[in-house]
Amino acid sequence: MSKITTFLLASFLIFQATTLTATEGMWLPLLLESLNEEEMQAMGMKLSAEDIYSVNKGSLKDAIVHFGGFCTSEVISPNGLLLTNHHCGYRQIQSHTTLKNNYLKDGFWAKTKKDELANPGLFAKFIVRIEDISSKVLNDLSDDLSEKERQSQIDKNIEALKASVKLEKFEEITIRPFFKGNQYFMFITVTYNDVRLVGTPPESIGKFGADTDNWMWPRHTGDFALFRIYADKDNNPAEYAEDNVPYTPKHYLPISVDGVEQDDFTMVFGFPGRTDQYLPSPAVEQIVDVLNPAKIAIRDKALKILDAEMRADPQVKIQYASKFASIANYWKKWIGESQGLKVSDGVGRKKKFEAEFSDLIGQSTKSAKKYGNILPQFNKLYKEIEPYALKRDYYNEVAGRNVELLAIVNYLNRLKTNFEESGEEGYNSYLGRLKPFLKNKYKDYNKDIDKKVFASLVEMYDENAGLGPHASAIKKKYGTYDLLAGGMYGMSTIADGDQMMALLEKDPKEVIDRISEDPAFKFGAAMRKHYNDNVSKQYNDIKSQIDNLQRNYMAALIEVFPKRRFFPDANGTMRVSYGQVSGYEPKDALQYLPVTYLKGVMQKYVPGDYEFDLPKKLVDLYEKKDYGDYGVDGKMPVCFLGSNHTTGGNSGSPAIDANGNLIGLNFDRVWEGTMSDINYDKSICRNIMVDIRYVLFIIDKFGDSKHLVDEMKLVHPKKGK
Repeated sequence: MSKITTFLLASFLIFQATTLTATEGMWLPLLLESLNEEEMQAMGMKLSAEDIYSVNKGSLKDAIVHFGGFCTSEVISPNGLLLTNHHCGYRQIQSHTTLKNNYLKDGFWAKTKKDELANPGLFAKFIVRIEDISSKVLNDLSDDLSEKERQSQIDKNIEALKASVKLEKFEEITIRPFFKGNQYFMFITVTYNDVRLVGTPPESIGKFGADTDNWMWPRHTGDFALFRIYADKDNNPAEYAEDNVPYTPKHYLPISVDGVEQDDFTMVFGFPGRTDQYLPSPAVEQIVDVLNPAKIAIRDKALKILDAEMRADPQVKIQYASKFASIANYWKKWIGESQGLKVSDGVGRKKKFEAEFSDLIGQSTKSAKKYGNILPQFNKLYKEIEPYALKRDYYNEVAGRNVELLAIVNYLNRLKTNFEESGEEGYNSYLGRLKPFLKNKYKDYNKDIDKKVFASLVEMYDENAGLGPHASAIKKKYGTYDLLAGGMYGMSTIADGDQMMALLEKDPKEVIDRISEDPAFKFGAAMRKHYNDNVSKQYNDIKSQIDNLQRNYMAALIEVFPKRRFFPDANGTMRVSYGQVSGYEPKDALQYLPVTYLKGVMQKYVPGDYEFDLPKKLVDLYEKKDYGDYGVDGKMPVCFLGSNHTTGGNSGSPAIDANGNLIGLNFDRVWEGTMSDINYDKSICRNIMVDIRYVLFIIDKFGDSKHLVDEMKLVHPKKGK
């Protein structure tokens, strides 16, 4: 094992006073006892680290579920009832929605378990245990290995380790690098594949405020949905079957109906997706000044087209609801992220930290020799990668994300490659996965709308990244970009879902011959070749150097600052973040309180509006003040703020109180603080949560589904009950 790694593993386990704020960080539950327990208890937590993470008894971790691999959910009843965000279950809700049974518009509440709706492909994954395996993965790595040799040895060590681990039936292994590859952890998991939709409010509640309120505070969105895990008769994972039974959990979260107050302890437990807290200043400058503006501009064009079409046609609104929300989500996030980095002087703070780092290593000849070239190399490499990074983002956004025809072409290109490299066996292997994917994609595909997006974004791509000689020659034959789009979509089999799915039933050679001559395929292939030859390779070569430098920089930081605690960047693995209920002041003389109420929902209510309409029943309940057991002092709480460090993937994560009870459901961050992925600032970084009392109120009083509430364990910890 290298000296860097040995030092890192030792220093990571040190717990002492630091300059990190109490609410910053996404911590591994395995290490809470050594790193965080004392601080969490000082902030008001009544639990022990063993109560949160244990392999010997049921603990909070056993109620936390990786929902579909993209969100978090939690078990809230002894019958496997899951709570997650409405937007996390949106695709499943949409898949069951028709004009006749419009669950997006009207909501859905299963009155019996037989009414609960199956969702093929949706899974619920539990963590059985987590192990630090760094010493085994990083074994036999000498400092004189090249990066390629180093990774090869790591891969061999991982494979040997996987082969040696004894697994119980249904258990699986996931191994992930931490601290940019300086440390490794193993996650043993169990996955349940029968997950059924139980209940959802209408999107006028679950998506109230839609894109206008997205990432904003004050917020009034009831962003929740209910699912249920099913298992076989022995409580083991099983594919969907009518005779499956509700899953019996090792632990489920009791629900506090006592509400929250300023400074109450909050813990968010989930699967945050990705953060980059340790990027150097030139990387942050590039994000703010170059990459984010380009991606924002691309999505802005696409969203304007989709918005106009959705407002004009109810069927299109159903088809494109999930797509629009997905595109708009990060479009607005990037805007807030850039503004937040500027307001909080994220680049300046990075430079100040780097100056401190340079001063410390300058005090030691050994450290200066070892680490002195890291920051100058970052400056050099980020200048080199910038033009390629910009064109890469253009390609991914246009050809991979926002123009559906070009995205489908890329999938078909892989089918062609499999046929050419592995014959019919390789072709059929990939086709088995591709057909259901394309069937689902074409279900909500409108080629007339996509044609408009194609014309607008391809023009933008050509102006900023360049189509390349072959694609440009095709465009020149047509003349304008609108005529190019008309030709592509008018003559392409790929642009017609019925024709394409019918073609895939034919002989493999005929399929490959036909798609190879398709005009859309030819155009997409020409774009892709130019990108691969002139952008992708160059970008990857420089990025590899940056990644290697980042790994060394991470190890250097931990060595040079031994009294600081460094938390690992989010990478889709289970984490705990903790903070307090707290408002914030985004601007001079503007103060936001931490709790919103149903009164605010009514103040935003605009009858018939796409984003702010409300069901009559909710209005009636408000006017009667009929809040059941869930209101307080004649008011119905809706959402609240916390200072928890969260990111994408934390959607659906439980907000847990000091006693381990569910008090809310995480679903968003405030716009001013979306830069927390790169630069957490305690003064303005806040996560937004649905108050669990609003969830219960909607289920019970609005949805007439008290039977679901009766499954749950309601408690009054502040009243000693």
